Order: sequence, then C-alpha cells, then structure tokens
Amino acid sequence: MSKKAQFALFSPQAGLNWNQLCDRALLCERLGYHSIWLVDHMWTRGMPDLDHVECLTSMAGLAAKTSTIRIGTLVICNSYRNPALLAKSLTTIDQISNGRLEVGVGAGWMNEEYKAYGYEFPSMGARLKQFEEGVHIMKLLFTEKRATFKGRHYSIEDAINNPKPVQKPHPPITIGGSGEKVMLKLVARFADRWNCPAGYKSFEHKFNVLKQHCKDVGRDLNQIDISEQLLVAIGANDAEVEQKWNMAKAMPFASTAIKGTPKHVVEELRKRIAMGITTFTIIFADFNQPQSIELFAREVMPAFA
Repeated sequence: MSKKAQFALFSPQAGLNWNQLCDRALLCERLGYHSIWLVDHMWTRGMPDLDHVECLTSMAGLAAKTSTIRIGTLVICNSYRNPALLAKSLTTIDQISNGRLEVGVGAGWMNEEYKAYGYEFPSMGARLKQFEEGVHIMKLLFTEKRATFKGRHYSIEDAINNPKPVQKPHPPITIGGSGEKVMLKLVARFADRWNCPAGYKSFEHKFNVLKQHCKDVGRDLNQIDISEQLLVAIGANDAEVEQKWNMAKAMPFASTAIKGTPKHVVEELRKRIAMGITTFTIIFADFNQPQSIELFAREVMPAFA
C-alpha cells in the first residue's frame, strides 16, 4: 500500500442539494484530491431542517458523474441496512465508479436519528457485535462465490453477489473510531484503513493501542493505512485565517485542528506525517467553501506531490 500523503475532502451533505454536492465533487476531482467522503445521516445534528441527501444513493450518483476521484463515507452506519444488502449496494457502486469506491463503516451513534426512523438503539456493546458480524458478512460477499455465515445478530446462507467488485480482493475498508478495547481490535482484524476521528486526546496513545492489537491478532501494521479526520482553517493571510477560525473554533473537531497560511499548514502536516498518518480527510473551517478547497490544492498539496 502506498504511503504517499493523500488529501481527501470530508464533505457532510449539510445544507447541500444534489447539484451542489455534485459540483463540489467535480471541483475536488479537477483539483486532484484523492477522495471525497460523505456522512451516513438522515439530517445534520443541531441543524435538522437543512437539506441533507442520503449517502448511498448520493455515492452512486457521484460515481456516475465523476471519473477519477474516489468516493467514500465516514462512516456508513451498520444498523441502518442489512449487511448483505449493503454489500450488494456497495458492490454496485464500485461497478458504477469502475473501482473508485472507499468503504467506510462504523457501529452507529446518533440515538435520536435511530428513534426518529424507527430503528432500535441497542447498547454500545451490542452495536459493536452487530458491526463485527456485519463487516464479516460484507467481506464474504465481496469475495466468496457463495457466502454463508451464522451469527448471533445476522445470518446468510449460500448468498450470491454477482458481479463482484471491480477492486480485488474488495474495495478498501475504512473503519472510523477509536475505542481501545473493541473498535481498534476490529480495525486490526478487518480494516485496510483506520480513520482516527478528530478530537482525540493523544494520537500517539491511540496508535500504540492499534499497534498492540495488530501484534495480538498477527496483522502487519503496514497493511493498514492511517488516516485522520482533520479540521483545517487555511487563509491567504493571518487575518483571513482568524476570520475562518472564528467560524469553526466551537466545533468538536477544533481541539485537533490545524490553522494557518499555506506555509504553516504544510509544516503542521509534515509533523503529522512523521507520526505515521498518511491520509487526511479534511473539513475546512469555512464549511468547505470553494476558496479554501482551491487554496489548499494550489498551495499545500504540491508540497507532498
């Protein structure tokens, strides 16, 4: 797996209609971003009345409208779809995109959303077990001619998924989360990429926990790409940086953010790369305005080409 730095846009659908989301993806593609990542929510927490298009159907649409950028979700909620059907849907998106799908998955957390849409909201422990079984089923359907699995929460029997994904053996699986006892162990077992959520207290500590889990399950850590969900306040000058930072400093992502002019942002990213992070899923402090997306691509990304 390449360890060259990769820059992606973390692009929640908040306040975007379909055409605006599509325009954003096409802009990122033209500027050379590695990927664009949506969220799997029915609405935006705290701003429920904003437009918010559904993620899987949006991914399929973006797959058809774009040609080079990779398309993912941070993260698909395991609880919202039968995992076998989810594997079928994701395989179809990989086919539509000709092998540009990134599969980001998680155990789910937004309890008011579960309740509103009629889903049970089991305990964290139960959701993690369901998530483990769901990922296992998904990988079987991506790779096996006939897939059979009998778990506590999900079962499949001689399930067929044709055609298979374009990407072999399957599209890269990203697991987002940093729970040390269970989630990072599942990363060690199943993931091609670990996405460390923003707001962590110590990246080094979380990374060391993942390293130990990899040792325990016999996995080569180098097989896992390390990514970070990152808030970036970038501006052409200090005044512009502060203006954008004032918009975002109350966000939960702020404690692990980077802010500065392009030169300073390059320096800060180099420090994170030295820690072992190679992919950055970035949300800009002005809520992904084209100005920031373009400035970062023009004056930061070439330093890592």
